Amino acid sequence: MEPNQKKTFLRFFSFLLLIFGFLLSCEGFSKSETKINTIPVKVSIDRFDRKFYQSSPEIIPQLKNQYPYLFPKQFADSVWVNRQKDSLQLLLQNAIETTFPTLTFLEDELSLLFQNLKYHFPEIKMPHIISLTNNVDYQVKTIYSDSLLFLSLDTFLGSEHPLYEGIPLFIRKEMDISYLPSQVVDKFADYYVSPPEDRTMLAQMIFFGKKMYLQDMMLPHKEEALRIGFTAEALDWATANERYVWQYFIEKEILFGTDPNLAARFINPAPFSKFYLDIDNESPGGIGRWVGMQIVKSYMKNNPETPLERLLKLPAQILFKESKYKPKK
Repeated sequence: MEPNQKKTFLRFFSFLLLIFGFLLSCEGFSKSETKINTIPVKVSIDRFDRKFYQSSPEIIPQLKNQYPYLFPKQFADSVWVNRQKDSLQLLLQNAIETTFPTLTFLEDELSLLFQNLKYHFPEIKMPHIISLTNNVDYQVKTIYSDSLLFLSLDTFLGSEHPLYEGIPLFIRKEMDISYLPSQVVDKFADYYVSPPEDRTMLAQMIFFGKKMYLQDMMLPHKEEALRIGFTAEALDWATANERYVWQYFIEKEILFGTDPNLAARFINPAPFSKFYLDIDNESPGGIGRWVGMQIVKSYMKNNPETPLERLLKLPAQILFKESKYKPKK
């Protein structure tokens, strides 16, 4: 075979291998997607918010029997009767009715989510999903337990809703119904992701990185930014600056630091991350979480056979070492 013919053959063979690998990956994805779609899940949201605010006071005893966990015993019925007539509560409920005349779209989204959850975690129980109002308490927008999932609809009215005036923008951005599924996965992750084994920055990055990775996996039909709770702009910035963020963490010896201020600067929700540089205002808050997710992704790329449940419990130091993480140049 002539040298040129040999080169042409090798290029063609490499191309065939690439196509074959792509087809295999597509086939694997199609098979898993087909299995997921056949899992019998049909979400129905129990509209407690409507039952409570659109009923007469006489219904209170019945609601207490049906939802005892929503009516602390130390409060008399008069407290709940007054709440039914409270002007602020009625304003919130009216905003919910205006924004969400139906929750069919959300039930469909949550059905897809729980199909994915049950595919990866077959032992989970389908929770009873209940919608309510909660005084716009954005720190507990959703509550997930083994058998119950509460959705505070008054915290998902949209980032520009007039009722949210005065709430910082970095908090308001996730007070939109499009972010609700990722919030549910985040609460679910608390039952499966092992807590940080030490106080180092790296352990916290990987803890939250695992939760982000789980959000990314469980919501394949949503845009990436919505899957992980970022805005599109924040995700673009993180992707473009990953290499420089990592370089900063290495040069400043941040990874194994235990200063509590590190979490405030790079992990906790905030308007932006704090490098103490000119780029700060452009950066998204919690950039350390996102880098943690890239480390987790790198680990799975190098260890693709690792079961998901094992990954979520893997010690941070081992995961980091075996991830061979290195940002692209």
